[in-house]
Amino acid sequence: MKLDELYDFCHLKHGNSESMPFDDKVLVMKVGNKIYLLTNLASWEAEKPAINLKCLPERTQILRQEYPHAIVPGYHMNKTHWNTIYVNELLDNVLLKDLINHSYDLVFKSLSRKLQQEIYEKN
Repeated sequence: MKLDELYDFCHLKHGNSESMPFDDKVLVMKVGNKIYLLTNLASWEAEKPAINLKCLPERTQILRQEYPHAIVPGYHMNKTHWNTIYVNELLDNVLLKDLINHSYDLVFKSLSRKLQQEIYEKN
Protein backbone atom coordinates (compact mmCIF):
# COMPACT_ATOMS: atom_id res chain seq x y z
CA MET A 1 0.00 0.00 0.00
CA LYS A 2 1.23 3.45 -0.83
CA LEU A 3 0.59 6.57 1.25
CA ASP A 4 -1.93 8.01 -1.20
CA GLU A 5 -3.88 4.72 -1.15
CA LEU A 6 -3.92 4.76 2.66
CA TYR A 7 -5.07 8.38 2.63
CA ASP A 8 -7.85 7.70 0.11
CA PHE A 9 -9.00 4.58 1.97
CA CYS A 10 -9.31 6.46 5.26
CA HIS A 11 -11.21 9.32 3.64
CA LEU A 12 -13.90 6.89 2.47
CA LYS A 13 -14.89 6.30 6.11
CA HIS A 14 -17.86 8.11 7.66
CA GLY A 15 -16.76 11.01 9.83
CA ASN A 16 -13.07 10.66 9.02
CA SER A 17 -10.96 13.71 9.79
CA GLU A 18 -7.25 14.27 9.67
CA SER A 19 -4.85 16.44 11.57
CA MET A 20 -1.21 16.84 12.47
CA PRO A 21 -1.48 17.69 16.18
CA PHE A 22 2.03 16.63 17.22
CA ASP A 23 4.25 18.03 14.46
CA ASP A 24 4.43 18.34 10.69
CA LYS A 25 5.38 14.67 10.23
CA VAL A 26 2.75 12.71 12.19
CA LEU A 27 -0.53 12.32 10.32
CA VAL A 28 -3.49 11.40 12.52
CA MET A 29 -6.81 10.00 11.29
CA LYS A 30 -9.79 10.37 13.63
CA VAL A 31 -13.46 9.61 13.84
CA GLY A 32 -15.50 11.68 16.28
CA ASN A 33 -12.33 13.35 17.57
CA LYS A 34 -10.81 9.98 18.57
CA ILE A 35 -7.69 8.61 16.90
CA TYR A 36 -7.89 5.35 14.97
CA LEU A 37 -4.70 5.66 12.88
CA LEU A 38 -1.36 7.44 13.17
CA THR A 39 1.53 7.41 10.76
CA ASN A 40 4.85 9.18 10.66
CA LEU A 41 5.29 10.60 7.17
CA ALA A 42 9.06 10.33 7.55
CA SER A 43 8.71 6.54 7.63
CA TRP A 44 7.06 6.67 4.19
CA GLU A 45 9.79 8.97 2.88
CA ALA A 46 12.41 6.51 4.15
CA GLU A 47 10.53 3.69 2.38
CA LYS A 48 9.92 1.94 5.72
CA PRO A 49 6.27 2.90 6.17
CA ALA A 50 4.56 2.19 9.46
CA ILE A 51 1.11 2.89 10.88
CA ASN A 52 -0.30 2.61 14.40
CA LEU A 53 -3.75 1.05 14.71
CA LYS A 54 -6.05 0.20 17.59
CA CYS A 55 -6.89 -3.47 18.07
CA LEU A 56 -8.74 -5.77 20.46
CA PRO A 57 -6.20 -7.12 22.98
CA GLU A 58 -6.83 -10.77 22.12
CA ARG A 59 -6.42 -10.09 18.40
CA THR A 60 -3.33 -7.98 19.10
CA GLN A 61 -1.52 -10.98 20.55
CA ILE A 62 -2.49 -13.30 17.69
CA LEU A 63 -1.36 -10.81 15.06
CA ARG A 64 1.98 -10.21 16.79
CA GLN A 65 2.63 -13.95 16.91
CA GLU A 66 1.57 -14.53 13.31
CA TYR A 67 3.51 -11.55 11.89
CA PRO A 68 6.39 -10.97 14.35
CA HIS A 69 8.43 -8.80 11.96
CA ALA A 70 5.53 -6.77 10.62
CA ILE A 71 3.24 -6.23 13.64
CA VAL A 72 4.70 -5.13 16.96
CA PRO A 73 3.46 -3.36 20.10
CA GLY A 74 2.36 0.19 19.33
CA TYR A 75 5.22 2.69 19.32
CA HIS A 76 4.51 5.36 21.97
CA MET A 77 1.03 3.88 22.50
CA ASN A 78 -0.78 1.63 24.96
CA LYS A 79 0.79 -1.69 24.00
CA THR A 80 -2.31 -3.67 25.01
CA HIS A 81 -4.59 -1.89 22.53
CA TRP A 82 -2.30 -0.56 19.80
CA ASN A 83 -0.05 -2.14 17.20
CA THR A 84 2.58 -0.67 14.95
CA ILE A 85 2.22 -2.24 11.53
CA TYR A 86 5.14 -2.10 9.12
CA VAL A 87 3.58 -1.70 5.70
CA ASN A 88 5.72 -3.93 3.51
CA GLU A 89 5.68 -7.03 1.39
CA LEU A 90 4.93 -9.25 4.41
CA LEU A 91 1.38 -7.90 4.66
CA ASP A 92 -1.01 -7.68 1.75
CA ASN A 93 -3.45 -4.83 1.19
CA VAL A 94 -6.43 -7.00 2.13
CA LEU A 95 -5.04 -7.56 5.63
CA LEU A 96 -3.98 -3.91 5.98
CA LYS A 97 -7.46 -2.71 5.04
CA ASP A 98 -8.99 -5.20 7.45
CA LEU A 99 -6.77 -3.90 10.27
CA ILE A 100 -7.62 -0.28 9.44
CA ASN A 101 -11.34 -1.15 9.38
CA HIS A 102 -10.99 -2.96 12.70
CA SER A 103 -9.34 0.06 14.30
CA TYR A 104 -11.93 2.46 12.89
CA ASP A 105 -14.80 0.21 14.03
CA LEU A 106 -13.44 -0.06 17.58
CA VAL A 107 -13.14 3.69 17.88
CA PHE A 108 -16.49 4.39 16.19
CA LYS A 109 -18.26 1.95 18.55
CA SER A 110 -16.72 3.74 21.54
CA LEU A 111 -18.46 6.99 20.55
CA SER A 112 -21.78 7.94 22.03
CA ARG A 113 -24.85 6.80 20.09
CA LYS A 114 -25.72 10.43 19.51
CA LEU A 115 -22.34 11.16 17.94
CA GLN A 116 -22.49 7.97 15.86
CA GLN A 117 -25.89 9.06 14.52
CA GLU A 118 -24.60 12.57 13.75
CA ILE A 119 -21.70 11.12 11.80
CA TYR A 120 -23.99 8.94 9.70
CA GLU A 121 -26.45 11.78 9.09
CA LYS A 122 -23.67 13.94 7.63
CA ASN A 123 -22.83 11.30 5.01
